[in-house]
Amino acid sequence: MLKLDREKAISLAALLALVLAAITVPALSLKARSDAAQDLADTQDMLARLEAAHQRSGPKPKAHEEMGAAPDTAFLNAPTSGLASAQFEAYLSRLALAQQASLASSGAQQANHADAPENVRIQATLDIRYGALQTLLYQLETGTPYVFVDSLTLQPPTSSQHQSSDSTMKVTLNLRALWHQTQP
Repeated sequence: MLKLDREKAISLAALLALVLAAITVPALSLKARSDAAQDLADTQDMLARLEAAHQRSGPKPKAHEEMGAAPDTAFLNAPTSGLASAQFEAYLSRLALAQQASLASSGAQQANHADAPENVRIQATLDIRYGALQTLLYQLETGTPYVFVDSLTLQPPTSSQHQSSDSTMKVTLNLRALWHQTQP
């Protein structure tokens, strides 16, 4: 039998390791390339399906919808700014009533020189609980018509009243809404 000395055994082991590496490296490279090609094919297939679904989705939107125009319900629609102010006050009154708030006073404000002509402003004073105020403000700023709270003044309950999260406070709001003039 053939007897291997130490140097021949190390040389043979190095040769086997080199042959194994020469076989493994190209196999791993081919596997990575195959995986990348499969991912690309899947992505292209998904893109083709999405494009087909987009084309089937129906007619193109109108030009004003493409530009992101606000819906008609986003504006107060009235022939005059006075009537728009009255609609605005009625809207605020309905929201306050839904929150069990008492609308102490409200009135239209004169537009200042920096305002656009389509702005309507009111000032309102309410007696309202803190939790209800949060809900009211959320409904005002996220609902339609579009309303913007320009300023908010809180007057906490007097020291003689029981101060808790459920106590009523006086709130003064300066509000602005957008108005579209309609024909009478």
